[in-house]
Amino acid sequence: MNLAEELIEELNCEAVFTLHIGSYEIPVMESVVVTWIVMGILIPLAIFLTTGLKTQNISKKQAFAEFIYEKLHSIVGGMLGEEAKQYTVYLSTVLLYIGLSNIIGLIGFKSPTKDLNVTLALALMSIILVEGAGIYQHGVRKWLHNFTEPVAIVTPFNILDVFTRPLSLCMRLFGNVLGAFVIMELLKIVCPPVIPAIFSVYFDLFDGLLQAYVFVFLTSLYIKEAVE
Repeated sequence: MNLAEELIEELNCEAVFTLHIGSYEIPVMESVVVTWIVMGILIPLAIFLTTGLKTQNISKKQAFAEFIYEKLHSIVGGMLGEEAKQYTVYLSTVLLYIGLSNIIGLIGFKSPTKDLNVTLALALMSIILVEGAGIYQHGVRKWLHNFTEPVAIVTPFNILDVFTRPLSLCMRLFGNVLGAFVIMELLKIVCPPVIPAIFSVYFDLFDGLLQAYVFVFLTSLYIKEAVE
């Protein structure tokens, strides 16, 4: 199989099974199933780490849970700022989901973020949150007025910006994840087996986590702008 065929196969998100509801058939895609697997890892882990919490004489499990919470709160909360700190939990969850989704390919699954529908859905959720945060913070009238700032003539561009932001988030995440796959396949073709294994540590692990951070960072930046 050549590179073009492998790329097409990687982009092709197949239906794993079909749900039959009356006369309707709903295909359940591969990215959805892998997302369920990611949820099956994160949700039980969160439940396990947060059961039996104490205020004194805490266990090693609780200490580890508090360490993760403090790190996430420090990273995400620091990007959001004081006025938008209530969105820290949501963005921390997004960070964990995208990070695990990007590196799950190391154990043989196809990353959900290689499906353009998944990255588009994540981007739309983020932008809806951004605009919702602006409305919640300032009210509908002030939110609408912001489209006319700094001068009324730029209103069409400010409105267009609402639609270009999710497209930017979507294509940046999708493109970087797909680009890492292409580079790894090229390395497998032109280099000895040891070299791709070394680069895999970067592209499949570090770069996957980095793209999760970049997505959350940009969303945090947009929210911070919306509530200021």
